[in-house]
Amino acid sequence: MVDRVSKAEQYFLDKIRQGDQQAWSDFVGRYRGRLLRFARAKLPQRADAEDVIQECFIAFVRSLDRFRGDCDLETYLFALTRRKIIDSYRHREARRVCLLQDTLDSSVEEAPSDPLEQMASPAETASWYARAEEQYDVQKAVLAEALGELIDGFKRALRFRDLQIIELLLYCQLPNKRVAATMNVSEQTVALVKHRSLKQVRDTVERKKVPVGPSSEQFENLLTDVWEYHRFSCPKRSTIGGFLLQTLDDEWQRYVDFHLNVLGCRFCRANLEDLQHETLEQQQQLHARIMESTVGFLSRPT
Repeated sequence: MVDRVSKAEQYFLDKIRQGDQQAWSDFVGRYRGRLLRFARAKLPQRADAEDVIQECFIAFVRSLDRFRGDCDLETYLFALTRRKIIDSYRHREARRVCLLQDTLDSSVEEAPSDPLEQMASPAETASWYARAEEQYDVQKAVLAEALGELIDGFKRALRFRDLQIIELLLYCQLPNKRVAATMNVSEQTVALVKHRSLKQVRDTVERKKVPVGPSSEQFENLLTDVWEYHRFSCPKRSTIGGFLLQTLDDEWQRYVDFHLNVLGCRFCRANLEDLQHETLEQQQQLHARIMESTVGFLSRPT
């Protein structure tokens, strides 16, 4: 699998694994604000959101030895935070990743995000679960590579309309009719972009000789699961900063505006709000709290 951790992130990881408290403090300071903004979007009470962020950093430092580098650190931290929110606030709304999903009919039951949950039954053995989990990891790795190629291709070619359509279909999980209305295009156009995109992903997967499920629905559920984890289409924090300053090229400015304000990606809106405001006193208080609760989990320097 491709290592998605940058050199700067790897530096942090190496230092933290060595028990360097200053590196850990710098790391907390780097990511604390954007994670808190994300949690506040789900948990209006600041105290509840801060509890979640504290638990997230505890979980991160305790799982550090198991972190494999299959995504960047921000994505990994957002995934941990989202899991902590779901654990503390279990209902359908907590699982949504985009504001646009809030307008869907709340009476519709949400399917499990993990296809293993759909296949599991009490009669299965421990060895079956182990094999299924191993197969699922392989599927996710191959799908991540295929989706990454698809989305990078859209960005390089500035094919933002097609990217937006696929985001709405897979990341936001909207039906074709709703996507067509949101994008002001025909349902035929949406179906064509979807067909071409899924075919490209399937072709990549087939070359790897990895089975990804017999049905289109299962295949798309897997793609959504992988997309939510890796956040392929999310602009970098520096790009969001450029959007705020209006220094991006017009095509990118419009795309980031769509991603933030139409799609309403909660992760990127958390980054946006963190860049916009937070008092120094609030930052310092949460930082101190996280350090106090996590520093004991760092390795002792040798």
